[in-house]
Amino acid sequence: MSEPKEMYQCQTTNCGFIYDPDRGDRKGKIKKGIQFEDLPEDWKCPICGATTKAFKCLG
Repeated sequence: MSEPKEMYQCQTTNCGFIYDPDRGDRKGKIKKGIQFEDLPEDWKCPICGATTKAFKCLG
């Protein structure tokens, strides 16, 4: 049995939005529990439209 992944938050360097896997992204239709690295390739920040490459992990 594999270890559960640690859930961590990531913040965009553009507007400061924090993606929290415990909350998901209702506007982007991302359910709770989805890890940042598992977001769809076309997902963007709901505030400024930044791609996942503009985010840094907060640990």
